Amino acid sequence: MTLPKTYMQMFSTLTPEGVLKMELVEQQMPTPKPNQVIVRVEASPINPSDLGVMFGMANTSEAISAGAGKDIALTAPVSAQGMRVMKARVGQALPVGNEGAGTVVAAGDGDVAQSLMGKVVAVMGGGMYGQYRCVDAAMCMPLLPGDTAKDGASSFVNPLTALSMLETMRMEGHTALVHTAAASNLGQMLNRICQADKVELVNIVRNKSQAQMLKDMGAKHVVDSSAENFLAELTDAIHATGATLAFDATGGGALASTILSAMEAAAARTPGAYSIYGSIKHKQVYLYGGLDTSATVLTRGYGMAWGIGGWLLPNFLARAGNEVASRLRTRVAKELKTTFASHYTDEISLSDALQGDTVSRYLEKKTGQKFLVCPQNKI
Repeated sequence: MTLPKTYMQMFSTLTPEGVLKMELVEQQMPTPKPNQVIVRVEASPINPSDLGVMFGMANTSEAISAGAGKDIALTAPVSAQGMRVMKARVGQALPVGNEGAGTVVAAGDGDVAQSLMGKVVAVMGGGMYGQYRCVDAAMCMPLLPGDTAKDGASSFVNPLTALSMLETMRMEGHTALVHTAAASNLGQMLNRICQADKVELVNIVRNKSQAQMLKDMGAKHVVDSSAENFLAELTDAIHATGATLAFDATGGGALASTILSAMEAAAARTPGAYSIYGSIKHKQVYLYGGLDTSATVLTRGYGMAWGIGGWLLPNFLARAGNEVASRLRTRVAKELKTTFASHYTDEISLSDALQGDTVSRYLEKKTGQKFLVCPQNKI
């Protein structure tokens, strides 16, 4: 196969003048080193983690899209405070797109690289919103025969995050989980994993329709945060499951504090558990997302055995080690079309991803809505 001399790739740049600019830039096709392959990128999802690199702290409500095709660009102003926070990236053109999948169309002369030639692979290497991507062969996960790039586009972020939540639970001595924004693609995966592994899971959703969807999938404990009796139902579910670990995708507001309060109230139902210092069982909430960008509000009232902190997939995998990471990736590959199946509401081209109306839609971050960038589609 003869490769083109150039290809288009998406970049996000913060200018010294306080403007964030996203554009498609023509790149020279590289020659792969012995341990590298060139992947023709065919599918790459837009995950919440991508949005931070794409837009940072730009005021997206004032974003302007101009041009068309390969010449399209989107700009948005950044406040003085945003410039202070993001000063380290001023002037840097950052490639975007954490993960994706496609076909290996060129390879270096190393054995591992050559073994991937012609195969459909999933990649988590950054810069995946581009028509081609040159990566180390070790960063590729070959898909099983019959699996497509669309099947494998979301093989890393959501599946490994869901599996790593259970690994964290086991490593830290917990036996059940609480998860927020539970009707999301990731939340649905976590439900399927917990059902298969017989782990009790408390799902927190935002409305009745989301609650019914999860129940139809077999979820046992689902609570609606918009209901008047939310705290009582959450406490009942936590008491029934014994959950003392939560992963919160919202990040802001009072939800993390509410979960800790419910855990403490559930613990207090155990005879002999009372102490003026609260229950002795440690309660932990990890913030791993930022769907709510407001401040995280804690209202103390859950004893002294609790913790709240950040949680990030790459950091966990680094601590867990290569053996654990390899085991998790193997499971993802085997269950790609079942446990870890992703569903997309919109398939868009690289230029579509910079159109103002499309940007507004994926920035809504609606639960159940997921966009797939298809770089081989006409720009």
